[in-house]
Amino acid sequence: MKRFKILMAALFTSVICFSVNAQVKKNSSSNAKPTTPVSNNNTKTPATATPAMSVTVKKDVSNAATIRVKITTDSGIMIVKLYDSTPLHRDNFVKLVKEGFYDSLLFHRIIPGFMIQGGDPTSKNAPAGVMLGSGGGNMERIPAEFKSDIIHKRGALCAARDGNPQKASSACQFYIVQGRPLSEIELNNYDGSRQVKYTPAQKAIYKSQGGTPMLDMNYTVFGEVESGMEVIDKIANAPRNPQDRPNVDIHMHMEIIK
Repeated sequence: MKRFKILMAALFTSVICFSVNAQVKKNSSSNAKPTTPVSNNNTKTPATATPAMSVTVKKDVSNAATIRVKITTDSGIMIVKLYDSTPLHRDNFVKLVKEGFYDSLLFHRIIPGFMIQGGDPTSKNAPAGVMLGSGGGNMERIPAEFKSDIIHKRGALCAARDGNPQKASSACQFYIVQGRPLSEIELNNYDGSRQVKYTPAQKAIYKSQGGTPMLDMNYTVFGEVESGMEVIDKIANAPRNPQDRPNVDIHMHMEIIK
């Protein structure tokens, strides 16, 4: 419960960013406490941005998809599918992939047992050791598309964001959940503290596959990894510096596939 309270306090802090001044200092030990996967920018939210929806989870995950993306990294290849039920995020991601926006960018932030993050345009050709994560501030945020039937299970593809009240997403930064398996007691704690009511099927996913339930209905999940889960583990467990940037750059290249 102590760990849970620390994580939730970080999640709902009024100003959340990737800068070293806003992060909880961590080390590579198993006691390191993850912070939330957010981007540090001051981009205005479009007028159509929607407020946070109810956090009550009503049914099992729905993951119908018609578009898939191949993500080639220095650590291997992942195939992700983009959910049709989150069309704003899907279409924005497809647009950026087709434009080559992500090519040569880095996975600039990794936290074992939590997630891997990329999509900061300033990470391209970034000098070694430079803190990253604030890029993309000149791009318009994407309105939140929270879905009660989509959870932060292992392999979930999600949009980072800053602390804007509408919880609108960064237009370019994303993260992929590594997570860890949770116990029934931990899931019940989330149920009680945030009024989240998971179905038996969703609890089974979190207990067997793992994930990061503290982020449900707070960050938009818009896809999932179909193959290459081992690549997530390899990237997440790479040596990193105190700001969670990998010591050796991990590049990405993306393309739309059928």
